[in-house]
Amino acid sequence: MKSPNITSYVLIAIIAIAGFFALPFLSFLTVPTAFVAGTIITGIVMLLVKSSDTQQDSTNNDELTTLYIGNLNYKVNENNIKLHFEKYGYVDSVRLMKDRKTGRRKGFGFVEVSANSADKMIKKLNDSTFEERTLRVRLAKEKVED
Repeated sequence: MKSPNITSYVLIAIIAIAGFFALPFLSFLTVPTAFVAGTIITGIVMLLVKSSDTQQDSTNNDELTTLYIGNLNYKVNENNIKLHFEKYGYVDSVRLMKDRKTGRRKGFGFVEVSANSADKMIKKLNDSTFEERTLRVRLAKEKVED
């Protein structure tokens, strides 16, 4: 996904170029009127782009759920897991557990995903083979504080 700033600059450039080529055909407009019209049109387009980007980001971050993934190959890293799970939906983050003393991976972790795609991921990825291991994927249990 492009960042909002790049999208905004591209839209402004397109509007400016279109205005440059349309100006000779709109000879009834004075220069100040054309400037004001261009500014208003650009402002409206910018509001639409900003609202669609904000709306898209909020749908990705609103409803997240955590999946437990077990029986992982000890050599796998967070990026590999993220790429594998993204085939089936939005992935916000991946945390693979490590032993505190040795720093070696424990073979399980957690993936924070969109609640809408969690069931699909569980169905597709549970008991599937990844990196020569059979994955165990299910909803993570809530952490209980004493």
